[in-house]
Amino acid sequence: MTDWWGVAAAVGGGLLLTWCALVITLWLQQRRMGRSIDWREAVRLVPDTIRLLRALVGDRTLPRSVRWSLVGLLGYLLLPLDLIPDVIPVLGVADDVIVAALVLRFVLRRTGVAPLRRHWPGTAAGLSSLLALTGLAGPRDDRVPKE
Repeated sequence: MTDWWGVAAAVGGGLLLTWCALVITLWLQQRRMGRSIDWREAVRLVPDTIRLLRALVGDRTLPRSVRWSLVGLLGYLLLPLDLIPDVIPVLGVADDVIVAALVLRFVLRRTGVAPLRRHWPGTAAGLSSLLALTGLAGPRDDRVPKE
């Protein structure tokens, strides 16, 4: 029975650390743009991202390779085993954020930004922060392939 508590604690801790990394990314992006951060938006970023991933996985209009890469990302984020353990400060969370950014970058290159906009449950600023994390899009979406 204690094994399940350990797994639950590891998953919860991983999600909390991932949320912290996304909040820091949001804060840095807002600071670069000369704006203050909306903390309600920061709190919603991880749940909105998880809902986005679930919606994209269920979208039959997306290529199968995109949907499978998103399933792999969800599995990687939920598993307690990582390339770099989450207990290592900064680096433990960084690998989760890097893997998520690479998979979302792959999705953007294959599908364009329209499916992410269509399924994004949060605010426009939250989506902008998520897109900035991929390095392909942000305030300007002209670098992202169009559908």
